[in-house]
Amino acid sequence: MACAKVPLDELHVTEPFGPQGKERTLPALHPDRKEERCFLSYKPPPEDGTAALLEEFLENAQFISEDLEWLLALPHDKFWCQVVFDESLQRCLDSYLRHAPRGLDPSGLSSSPAVADMQRNIHRSVFMVFLRMATHKESKENFITPAVFAEIIYNNYLFDIPKILDVCVLFGKGNSQLLHKMIENIFTQQPSYYADLNETIPSISQVFDTILQMCGIQSEDTGTGQPLKLNANKCQTAMTMPEEELADLLLYMCDTCTTIHSFLDIFPEACSTFKEHNFLNRLSSFYEMAVPDLEKAVKKRNFNKSLQEDMWRRISHSRKKMVEIAHLLLQHTCLQPILEGTESMASCVDDLLQNFTAFLQEKRFLADYDEQFSIADDISLLQQAFPHLDDTRTSYLLQGVESAWECVGKKRSFPSSANHSAGAKSKTGRDLAASQKEGAGVLGDRDELIGAEAMTDVPCKGDNGAVCTVSAGELESLLCHIRDLLPDLGEGFILACLEEYGYNSELVINNVLEDKLSPSLDKLDRAMARPAKKELPSVLSTRSNAFDDDEFDVFNRDQLDMSRIWKGRRQRESVRATLDDKQHIEEQRERYQAYQTVVDEIPIENDPSRDRDNAFGTYDYDDEYDDTYDVNQIGANDLDEEDELLNRRPFTTPQVLRKGKQAQEDDADEDEEEEDKNEAVKKDHFVQDPAVLRERAEARRAAMQSRKGYRPPPASHVVGGPRGRGQMQDTVLDRRRKEANKSRGANHNRRTMADRKRNKGMIPS
Repeated sequence: MACAKVPLDELHVTEPFGPQGKERTLPALHPDRKEERCFLSYKPPPEDGTAALLEEFLENAQFISEDLEWLLALPHDKFWCQVVFDESLQRCLDSYLRHAPRGLDPSGLSSSPAVADMQRNIHRSVFMVFLRMATHKESKENFITPAVFAEIIYNNYLFDIPKILDVCVLFGKGNSQLLHKMIENIFTQQPSYYADLNETIPSISQVFDTILQMCGIQSEDTGTGQPLKLNANKCQTAMTMPEEELADLLLYMCDTCTTIHSFLDIFPEACSTFKEHNFLNRLSSFYEMAVPDLEKAVKKRNFNKSLQEDMWRRISHSRKKMVEIAHLLLQHTCLQPILEGTESMASCVDDLLQNFTAFLQEKRFLADYDEQFSIADDISLLQQAFPHLDDTRTSYLLQGVESAWECVGKKRSFPSSANHSAGAKSKTGRDLAASQKEGAGVLGDRDELIGAEAMTDVPCKGDNGAVCTVSAGELESLLCHIRDLLPDLGEGFILACLEEYGYNSELVINNVLEDKLSPSLDKLDRAMARPAKKELPSVLSTRSNAFDDDEFDVFNRDQLDMSRIWKGRRQRESVRATLDDKQHIEEQRERYQAYQTVVDEIPIENDPSRDRDNAFGTYDYDDEYDDTYDVNQIGANDLDEEDELLNRRPFTTPQVLRKGKQAQEDDADEDEEEEDKNEAVKKDHFVQDPAVLRERAEARRAAMQSRKGYRPPPASHVVGGPRGRGQMQDTVLDRRRKEANKSRGANHNRRTMADRKRNKGMIPS
């Protein structure tokens, strides 16, 4: 059928034709080779989610999914015949680009898992079809001549600028590299698309003029040169137009800004074409004139709550994308050539400064741009790359930026050179990423982007989860901004969302409005109140110290002994005076003298006037005393002597109170008594047989070794029998083992141990 390595446009195939099956030769790209198959047009998922509409969508989507899978499975020549000559296929692809739900569009995907799965299948199939359509060489055998490929896709309208824009906005998330290669191949093979883009940009600018006219705002630079109409001031404004028209207007603006940003982000080579049409100045002027009126209309007018949130979300998204579009244009037309050090670096520096100077009259746009992408960082980058920069001009620009912040009534909570961004991509290389960390804030109710401003000087870990911490003032500011926009949310729920998303208010607001919260946050009550602050105990009550509650603890004592507190080195008494001071002995003497008074009898008088408490003891008469055994003479019949019963332990004076000679005599008496007692102890003259003791010890040792599982070493047979009679095998083995291991002990390893001692420094070498 096909010859090897022949392009598809030059390939001819021979196929049977007609009822008789006659063969005929046709070009590989011929209408007769197209399969008869009708591709249905795509319809979006129903928003209300009724059973009948869901069933209709699933049935229609199933046919589309099967047809696209069949198309992708076709061989190279059949695929291109179907793509070029099947009009129903092009209508199907165009309907998907037109009606597929965008990121902010409400859709019925969440109503049913089956709908979401079907939508994903169609989305993937459509993307693969466009990707294959943009590839002129699939393999070494299947390819199309580049010139013919350019004519096919251009003349048959397989791709045009609107289609490319829709493809970028629909499939750009997660597929930016593939889309960049795809669009780059299209523009490279067919340069006519640059001319089409050149003609499309004025139409995009006309979109901004249309929005201004619908809001009753006359553009300063319409380019028409026509005089104003007499009834121009009688047209409706954003405050007076119907709700549906205002919602459609915001949807129109949001879709336009999102599409342009996606296209420029994926295909930066188009930035130069936009620059030629002075698109940056048109964008900044539109931002300055339209955004304040639209925000005022959304905030002041009484709309349905859900509708108002949707419109505010679209305004916020539009503002963010317009600022990022301006940054992309400056980055790829000015900043990147400066960092790369091209020959046109001087002109790029001048162009960048002129653009910043043009922004000075657009106060609102300049303040929001500087909040997301610090102009001071860009100027610092210019000063590093171009040392001959005019300092007067740069100072004038920085003063203009500060003036813009003051004019819009916004307080700058971060320095001009701070890193205050987190979200946009930097493609100008490592230097730009280090000097200009990009980001994007989200709009608050107080006419300001709150994302980057609220996150100033907040230590975060990045995208892997890190938990960020903010100060109390910054946290209250974040709560106020989110509460102003979403008043139905409780502070406790907002705090949980901020902790989950790293205190990024933009991410919190977008995820709440789009119902894309994490499962842990979905389980929480959205009206959850802020938890009460626990009063921390005082530091003094929780401190722990080794000197707590001592005599110098001023936190627990009201009075201290100041005589024990002094400053510097204390003047103490001499050692001799301390030793000669016997006051403590005199104090103890009086105490021990009381023990010398021994009274054998206690005098008790019968005088009732005498105070018995002053006697040596008290006497209480007991009327219930039992005197039954008083007549018995206890111990009277014992053989004990009278002196033995009456003897008491002799009184001994304490050693502290004795005099020197008396103390020595008493010590000598005590030693003699102890010697007598030791001599009185009877000695045990019985000595056991040593053989018996050895047997008992051996028995105990054997019992202990048996409990521990010890196995005694086998008996050695080194001695052997007399010479000349041969030796037993055990004797030979034991002698060999002894010869091999004799260096382990005894005195055979003297040299080894001497070397070891010398190495360790024990023996001087």
